[in-house]
Amino acid sequence: MKVLHVEAGKHYYGGARQVAFILEGLKARGVDNVLACPIGSDIAAAAAPFATVVPMKMGGDADVGLVQRLAALIRTERPDVVHLHSRRGADLWGGIAARLTGVPCVLSRRVDNPEPRWLVAFKYRLYDHVITISEGIREVLLSEGLAPEKVTCVRSALDATPWLEPVDRAAFCREFNLPTDALTIAMAAQLIPRKGHRYLLDALPPLLAEFPTLHAVLFGKGPLEAELRAEIAARGLADRVRLAGFRDDLPRWLGGADILAHPADMEGLGIALLQASAAGVPIVTSRAGGLPEAVADGVTGLLIPPGDINALGAALRRLLADPALRRRLGDAGRARILAEFSIDAMVEGNLAVYRKVTGNRTR
Repeated sequence: MKVLHVEAGKHYYGGARQVAFILEGLKARGVDNVLACPIGSDIAAAAAPFATVVPMKMGGDADVGLVQRLAALIRTERPDVVHLHSRRGADLWGGIAARLTGVPCVLSRRVDNPEPRWLVAFKYRLYDHVITISEGIREVLLSEGLAPEKVTCVRSALDATPWLEPVDRAAFCREFNLPTDALTIAMAAQLIPRKGHRYLLDALPPLLAEFPTLHAVLFGKGPLEAELRAEIAARGLADRVRLAGFRDDLPRWLGGADILAHPADMEGLGIALLQASAAGVPIVTSRAGGLPEAVADGVTGLLIPPGDINALGAALRRLLADPALRRRLGDAGRARILAEFSIDAMVEGNLAVYRKVTGNRTR
């Protein structure tokens, strides 16, 4: 089997890392992979050992020319399946290119934001099958009229190995300029509105007063960076809240946090939550999208209503005040990741969909 994968993201964030896991697993199973990605994208180097990488111009939703570029690649490579892994125009234009060339097409849906029913009815006709990374996203698509037999949930996975290493707590405190006795709340998310950084900043002041050694470390980068930095300064929080940027070495540090906060408004599944659980860090997150699938309420973390600052503060306070509870939730989270979110299961789930769509076309 040969599969043409299309990933339009330029940065090696959670979704792109999942594509690299899939490519590696498929190659190990004898599948021939081709990856189309933007020129200069970070995934190219990670994918190179497992796929023929074809960098090309990908200009987003307005880049109609992507249809012809992908169609030409399909005609050259003659894959059995086209797998579209992202949006930014790759979903629509990639679907049209596959339809024009007569090749079965699979779309991965990683976000839970709703789409108008008319758009679902039009766009999703282009795909032979849709893979969602959580049951929450699958339910969104079903509510918008997609047929159940056309949608399969294959949850995202994690290579837990680097997250299992113990973190040097003293080195963690030195790295992020924290007191040696600091209690630490971390966030690991792109600096974009839907991740909920503003909720954490709203919930922090009374917690900082109650827990004098409390600090927050926010990992990630994005368009909100300047705004968040200004708000942190305006609130007088600069000595208690760190913007740590995007870290390639996050497995070395995340386990040094006492709690991971992720008060997002919407989320497909939340790779950072899987990473935190693997690192043994308890989580406070929203009951939104696929987040309740990443975090078992009361078992590996605490769930709160989206946007509820009082509930966020109460959940964080509960964990900050109870080290034994933090340890229990963290240990349970690590065990759950190892048992339920394996890369092998994700790869086999994707491969089963490829076999289904190629078998349907043959018949």
